[in-house]
Amino acid sequence: MSESNKAKRRTWGGCLVRLLLLGVLTGLIIFLVVDHFCNLRSNIISFAFRKSTQPMEVKISGNKWKRLADITQSEMEHALASQGEGDGVMWRSLYVRRQADNIYQRIAQLLFESKVNVIEFTSGRFDFLTSFREHFDVTTADERATTDDLAFAITANFRDPKGKPLGLVVHEGKQCNASFPAWTGYFFVKDGKPWFGPKTLFQETPGILTEATQGYPSLMKNHTVFSYVDLAPDKYFDGEKITYRALAGTRQNGTVVFIVSGNGGIMNVTEVAALAQKLNVQHATLLDGGRALQYTLRTSSGRLDFAAFNTTLNLPWKFLERQRSPVFIGARLSHSETPEITR
Repeated sequence: MSESNKAKRRTWGGCLVRLLLLGVLTGLIIFLVVDHFCNLRSNIISFAFRKSTQPMEVKISGNKWKRLADITQSEMEHALASQGEGDGVMWRSLYVRRQADNIYQRIAQLLFESKVNVIEFTSGRFDFLTSFREHFDVTTADERATTDDLAFAITANFRDPKGKPLGLVVHEGKQCNASFPAWTGYFFVKDGKPWFGPKTLFQETPGILTEATQGYPSLMKNHTVFSYVDLAPDKYFDGEKITYRALAGTRQNGTVVFIVSGNGGIMNVTEVAALAQKLNVQHATLLDGGRALQYTLRTSSGRLDFAAFNTTLNLPWKFLERQRSPVFIGARLSHSETPEITR
């Protein structure tokens, strides 16, 4: 082969390598952009396992995996990985998985971890409230936290197709939206104390009502999961569907507990209720989940942000439309200081 042909081959080879590198770099940039706006890594897990029939497993001590149904309360406590602990708030994570049934699930699970976040607020250290825009215009967790100076904000009740809330909304003692008879789950504050649970708890708890939202369904009262969660999970809600979930509850000592899907941490209702039982939650209800789930935890040393899907880009395609809610539940430190979490 002549020197000129060799030179041409080297030139073409160099161009091909550069084109491949450019393609990889372009693909990586596109992936990161889509991941930023649409939580792509988490939704790859969600899409791959959305129809899985395999039970949830939790990583316990010794890097062993155990089915959620078989884990003891002690094992659950040791499985929680601390992400931050500070003035009245603690954030921990559970690493979870399901056995893969196909190549897509194996690849997704190999590339990305899945976790469930547990956020706990010490009794009396935070004021809990409803947070929303005027006329119940849809909003985001980040916007509510910024506007109302919140340490924590999370999607609350469901909305109708026009974006208005379904169910009771009370703020600063004023009823802002009518109740919805079919909804059985409540967040409410009476005499300054926050509660989450069924309508009966709302009705029988004495005190002056200052904050409330209503949603469906309630899950637990007095440490007991309601029978319809297992017997008729799809009668009123997609209970068997594996998707993003958010449970809010209280312990007997007044601690407020949020059990929420983190990246890839999709669950059915039975699973999130089982987690609540094993974490000693006394009363609990579901908050809005699925693609609408979003929350933010702000601290002086860092923050946790989660949005199940696009919340910011106004795209023309229905599948990619913004997922925003009208009402959020917020937590504000009772004192002027900001809770500090060390990592």
